[in-house]
Amino acid sequence: MKVLFIGGTGNISTACSCLAVETGIELWHLNRGKTGNQIQGVKTLVADINDRAALEDVLADHVWDCVVDWIAFTPEQVQRDIELFSGKTEQFIFISSASCYQSPPDSPVITENTPLNNPYWQYSRDKIACEELLLKAHKDIGFPVTIVRPSHTYSNVIPIAIGGWEEYTAIDRMKRGLPVVVHGDGSSLWVLTHSEDFAQGFNGLIGRQESIGEAYHITSDEVLTWNQIYQQIADALGVEAKLVHVTSDRICRYDPEYIGPLLGDKTASVIFDNSKIRQLVPDFQCTTPFAEGIKTTLEWFEADPTRQTVSDAANKMMDELIASELA
Repeated sequence: MKVLFIGGTGNISTACSCLAVETGIELWHLNRGKTGNQIQGVKTLVADINDRAALEDVLADHVWDCVVDWIAFTPEQVQRDIELFSGKTEQFIFISSASCYQSPPDSPVITENTPLNNPYWQYSRDKIACEELLLKAHKDIGFPVTIVRPSHTYSNVIPIAIGGWEEYTAIDRMKRGLPVVVHGDGSSLWVLTHSEDFAQGFNGLIGRQESIGEAYHITSDEVLTWNQIYQQIADALGVEAKLVHVTSDRICRYDPEYIGPLLGDKTASVIFDNSKIRQLVPDFQCTTPFAEGIKTTLEWFEADPTRQTVSDAANKMMDELIASELA
């Protein structure tokens, strides 16, 4: 099977690339050739995704069993993909987002039939518009789209709301015995999925014609409170968890950039029903509990001090929110 990943070396897609190679897929990456993260066994097409002429040139002699775009975020980018790959692939997988689901949800139990509506986050609204465009192309011209909606998936990122992700700020504070900010009262329910577990479900969709015209989320079944998430991070570090709870509204007033990621994503409780993906990929099973997965993430950060980016702005924000909360 000949598969093209547009992207393929990111937080989620690296594990999918590695598993694809392990299972015998002829995997190609399309990228600018500037990343140092090369995966053994992957062939590379070098082009800037925003250079249409260069794209058409490097793709001219290829047809694909499946194309996956990991880095399309707007309808304009998706329209480009429709034009490039119509008649050139048997399947096109669009990476959407579980943040597209109704926020706040009417029910914490999320299925693929949960409405798509996020008034808080432009990122999510753009992804919804992409889905709509692709499904229209499927209806009108038979474009063979499969939609995948990852939720909060981690590997080499710290999966918390403030001072995390590619930053090391919150981890640095915890190691120094300083308190960190937790949004809300920490009791809302959340789901974190390790990228290697996600890959098991995702790669099971590649080449599956039954998935054409359908949408799937792929997540862990482990449900944790945010208090438990922070406590398990502290346990992995071998430190005491010093948590200060600040309402999401207050955090967003301090910095409106958090409106989407908090009010549009991490504030409400969610529990994902994975019945649909398991109907098609019955062997899909997440086997990495967060308490174990976060240990490997922290080991990755600690293996190279240059990865341990500490943000002065995030530190200042937490210090001021904590001081105000405790006053």
